Amino acid sequence: MKLKSMIFTLIMIISIFLSGCSEEQSVSDDKISIYTTIYPLEFFTEKIGGEHISVSSIIPPGADAHTFEPTARTMTQIAEADGFIYTGIGLEGFVDAVTESLSKEKVAFIAAGDGIDLHSEEVVQDHEEDDHAHEEENHDHEESASHDDHDHGDVDPHVWIDPILSISLAENIKEALIKLAPEHTEEFEQSFLALKEELEALDQEFQQAVSSAAHHEILVSHAAYGYWESRYGIEQISVTGLSPTQEPSQRQLQTIIETAKEHDIKYILFEQNVTGKVAEVVKKEIGAEALMLHNLESLTDDDLQNNEDYLSLMRKNIETLQKAMK
Repeated sequence: MKLKSMIFTLIMIISIFLSGCSEEQSVSDDKISIYTTIYPLEFFTEKIGGEHISVSSIIPPGADAHTFEPTARTMTQIAEADGFIYTGIGLEGFVDAVTESLSKEKVAFIAAGDGIDLHSEEVVQDHEEDDHAHEEENHDHEESASHDDHDHGDVDPHVWIDPILSISLAENIKEALIKLAPEHTEEFEQSFLALKEELEALDQEFQQAVSSAAHHEILVSHAAYGYWESRYGIEQISVTGLSPTQEPSQRQLQTIIETAKEHDIKYILFEQNVTGKVAEVVKKEIGAEALMLHNLESLTDDDLQNNEDYLSLMRKNIETLQKAMK
């Protein structure tokens, strides 16, 4: 980690030197300049900050937040900003190196996920372990060790898919903006309350959609939806782990296929920014139809052209869930 931090620091210094004092300072001095990681943080910041902020996500359209690494130019932009908002809950692997490299800069580092009660990956996988405990007992030592490495020890960072937990993200962002610009406290408070009402309404729409579903099992390419399990009673059967790079073993893959067949799953839900070769195998094996579920980590070019936002994409997710669970 120290080597990575030194490299980031060196890249930043070289980038600042080459760009001089930069002619790119397009943000007016009377606005708070903010960079964020995942798209929901950008959306919440924009809704709360309004005309008093300029906010952009550093993650480009269609990128995967799990594997994203900032460029030298991005490092310079963060260093020159008033605030950098990230989840702080294990999603952005590059953040520790960034915060250490830029520790002497003026930028305020804001972990929007502070104080949120996180699920562990073990909880996310509980339904699979319960349903197939008899198979696990027959694993040899090597396979068991591999399973433990894959399924345990990590927290689920995908809290923004839960509208109620998103209120906590938004509240932390609101408090950070108040510290940066206390003169706009009243406006930030009012904007936060308006956003909170929208998120509560979205929660009710999820509740209604799931309560009327014929079944609650969904087959997903990536285990990003554990918070829907605890909030709404949805059961995700996931092909890969919390990170799309966590591919299952051959035995686990067979278990997933058997579970999908057992529940007569007709759809597999892929994501807008993840290409899952293993999920394609499962799709063909069980004869499922593909649907798209948006994980909201980043917008796509099509999302931007269609003026989609967090709320509209989450409502499209509700429509997808209704089809997958009918």
